Amino acid sequence: MNQFLSENHVLCCDWGTSSFRLRLVSVQDYKITAELISQNGVATIYNAWKEQHTEDRFKFYSKFLKECIQELAKISTRNLENVPVIVSGMASSSIGMEELPYASIPYDIYGKNASFKMFKHFNGKAPLMLVSGVKSEEDVMRGEEAQLIGLIKLNQLEFQDSQSLVFVFPGTHSKHIQVENGLIQDFKTFMTGEMFTVFKENSILKDSLSSAILAEIPNESEIDAFLQGIERSSKSSILHNLFTVRTNQLFNIFAKGHNLCYLSGLLIGTEVRELKNNEFDQVFVCSGNHLYNYYKLAFDTIFQKEIITFLAPEIIDNATIAGQIQLFNSQYKSSYE
Repeated sequence: MNQFLSENHVLCCDWGTSSFRLRLVSVQDYKITAELISQNGVATIYNAWKEQHTEDRFKFYSKFLKECIQELAKISTRNLENVPVIVSGMASSSIGMEELPYASIPYDIYGKNASFKMFKHFNGKAPLMLVSGVKSEEDVMRGEEAQLIGLIKLNQLEFQDSQSLVFVFPGTHSKHIQVENGLIQDFKTFMTGEMFTVFKENSILKDSLSSAILAEIPNESEIDAFLQGIERSSKSSILHNLFTVRTNQLFNIFAKGHNLCYLSGLLIGTEVRELKNNEFDQVFVCSGNHLYNYYKLAFDTIFQKEIITFLAPEIIDNATIAGQIQLFNSQYKSSYE
């Protein structure tokens, strides 16, 4: 155990475009001792920095992060000086603390070829590790690779290295990550969640849809509407299928709330059907609570169930933490010795 982990805790920061989450975590069991969550995502901090623009960008972000560490110290009633800090997500992007180059595929699922930068004496004597993402020839991701590394570290999965695997991470920008022989060989981004929001709020379809948030656990009639969207996704093109959301309302086929479920089924169905174009040995669906039931319905409808494994939603948050710690541990020695 190196000197910075002698207290058996690290500060794990998941800094997204629109959200910020800082956690004090035990390295032994990944238990969260204290947590600070806010809407101060990278975009918010970047805009604040642009407005004043008199301070170095890294220093501006660092000041905010250190203030959050101090706030977490109050919450946890612990002295957090000299605890190492690991930051992943959009903090290494062009609007983040400091832009770092992406690592390239093939990418080791234990993070051995991760792209990162260490900053000495960031939190007292302890370093800050800023982790970048991964790129292919036509795609990028930041954060999902850390979740994948964490899932492997937590040993929640059973597979053989020779198998062709896909890990699906639903979200605003869903990721389908292809793994074989211990390496991320390719991945694709699907703008499923973002398109759902765009059509719901900024298109002609908005007047045919409820403004409500989809229920985490849909009722029977909502499930039926969602499944009809799944079925429709197999017909024609998405550009035509989307207009059926409008005609559903015009022809009184669905009320606006159920039409929202139909749109969700249409988009998620289109995303999931993309996997039917390839042959994989196993597909692991790695969803949080909000989307879990919808993606499970979609995969159960479209795929043979024997090749699909649905991971428990509570594992995903722990996977991010485990992945961050694994990345820190795998890179610390080469960076500091």
